[in-house]
Amino acid sequence: MPYATDRLIHDADAHIMETPDWLTPYLDPAIAGRVDRHDLVGGVGGAGTAGEEQFFARAAERQADPGYRSQDEELITIRKNWDAPGSWIAADRPAALDHLGFASQLVFNTFDSAYLEELEHGDDLDLVDGVTRAHNRAMVDFCSVDRRLLPTCYVPLAEFDRAAAMATEAVELGAAALLVASSCPQEHSPSHLGLDPVWAAAADAGIPIVFHVGGGGQLLDKTYFRNGLPIPPDFHGGAENFRSVDYMAIPGPPMQTLATMLFDGVFERFPSLKVGVIEQGAIWVPGWMRQMESAFDAFARHEDRLQGLSLRPSEYVQRQIRVTPYPTEDVGWIAAQGCEDVLLFSSDYPHVEGGRRPIERFERSLGDASAEVRDKFYAHNFVDLMGRAIDVLDPATVPA
Repeated sequence: MPYATDRLIHDADAHIMETPDWLTPYLDPAIAGRVDRHDLVGGVGGAGTAGEEQFFARAAERQADPGYRSQDEELITIRKNWDAPGSWIAADRPAALDHLGFASQLVFNTFDSAYLEELEHGDDLDLVDGVTRAHNRAMVDFCSVDRRLLPTCYVPLAEFDRAAAMATEAVELGAAALLVASSCPQEHSPSHLGLDPVWAAAADAGIPIVFHVGGGGQLLDKTYFRNGLPIPPDFHGGAENFRSVDYMAIPGPPMQTLATMLFDGVFERFPSLKVGVIEQGAIWVPGWMRQMESAFDAFARHEDRLQGLSLRPSEYVQRQIRVTPYPTEDVGWIAAQGCEDVLLFSSDYPHVEGGRRPIERFERSLGDASAEVRDKFYAHNFVDLMGRAIDVLDPATVPA
């Protein structure tokens, strides 16, 4: 029996677990010799370390064991990372999606966003374009096994003409969403007019721009951990992922980048553009909207850019921005703060952070929320975000 059985659910955050050589077949020859294989998978604390490669090797042995695989359906929300069915073997992902019972999944990489963001803030734009193309080819290829898998393709924003060309290329390749870093580009604002062709490419194609955790650069000065205490373990039992102090910094880059784009008129110029903020929580959204309202009232008399906006900041958010809460957040409270059209369900499959019973945890916090609020959270808001990218899905799974 599938995990989700009693309602229509679209999953706004799911992942591929990259293997040590996963991008190698997709690299152009001119780039392949310039890329360290460790950088391609977990150059920032991921599978590129020797220990993680050994862990993957053991997981691959388990995946080849018929006895182990006989429990795929029963343990679909229990087995995580490389142990999860369909996490890195594309042919197994449709069955995994059947076991989960979700109508679709928006699919992201696991390790490479941080590496791509790091390259984008360097000086070798040929290298970042080459790795980006390999990443995008690999994502689309993996998702091609099932139309319910919706691939995200990366677009570096470091240089205007290159960004426009990569956005067009990604759309033509089959991207269901354009993934960009939420950190500020090195030489210009993310709201710069020179990036309008990127937003236009997404809007014209009817697909969203998405931010994802890992694309915000160094979220926190590591000096915060020089506190005389042992470094606490993360979700994985190590010390290389997010902990409580890191967690507090996660919303910072999307909050600043989206506010800058909003005040500088990106959402005014592109009223059909949708943006998804994925795996960066949502508890911050109500206060952030109020802060932008306060800024608007404080500065509108003196700033032409604010006078040129036809909506209040919160109205742009409600119209164009969609956000995934963490399962530990109070989704019912967030929805009641004017955000019922903003929130998206996500499982984070196959990552540990998504938990073993995400639906049950969200249901507890939704409490006495109406059926309409629940329908928006689990399906309708996702359909609104994804636009024409979901045209490939079974019409029965796409609510009007």
